[in-house]
Amino acid sequence: MKYNRILLKLSGEALAGASGKGIEGEVLAVYARQIAKVVKAGTQVAIVVGGGNIFRGLGGVAAGFERVKGDQMGMLATVINSIGLSLYIKAAGVPAEVFSSTKMEPVARYYVRDEAVKFMEAGGVAIIGGGTGNPFFSTDSAAALRACEIGADALFKGTKVDGVYDSDPVKNPAAKKYKTLTFDKALADNLKVMDATAFTLCRENNVPIVVFDMNAEGTLEKIVAGGDLGTVVSNE
Repeated sequence: MKYNRILLKLSGEALAGASGKGIEGEVLAVYARQIAKVVKAGTQVAIVVGGGNIFRGLGGVAAGFERVKGDQMGMLATVINSIGLSLYIKAAGVPAEVFSSTKMEPVARYYVRDEAVKFMEAGGVAIIGGGTGNPFFSTDSAAALRACEIGADALFKGTKVDGVYDSDPVKNPAAKKYKTLTFDKALADNLKVMDATAFTLCRENNVPIVVFDMNAEGTLEKIVAGGDLGTVVSNE
């Protein structure tokens, strides 16, 4: 395996399927199968899931919510998604545990870095919900933070497209795909794959980001094994 330990970032919207709202069981099942295969092959996996399919903090601000309370609602939404994903991963034959950045036993275990790593080393998937536990930080930033904390070989960003492009490939058929990309260029060109805080955290801690199509079943397994798919963002 090319990667021994990864942090997988999934968007909340992806869990909703075509509707973009709520949780679609079939999507969870497809994702869980892929994650289980990677774990069974020997790679340790932690996951951070967004909450935009249930509630997005910034969207709440636009609707009149106070930012801090809106972000807290969004953090709770990530825990709901994490619990749902954990059930499907268990059904796929791999232990999964939800950890939360804020205390909410018995719904989820309080996140302690060493306990999450110990669980991964024993063959389980640690799903870390609740964002960073603080408002004004996105789940992309939370994913970057957790990837650095657990010593991940890479942060895997599962998206709906097969990598990073210089413009939106849906709107521009001539968009150019990058095979590799530096953090500095991603920040300078304002590429919207992840936010600036996430890019900066990974750049400063030398954690590459692998952007790939999570909906193409089998892609995650191939990349973890060393396949040349997706886009790698790194310091090189």
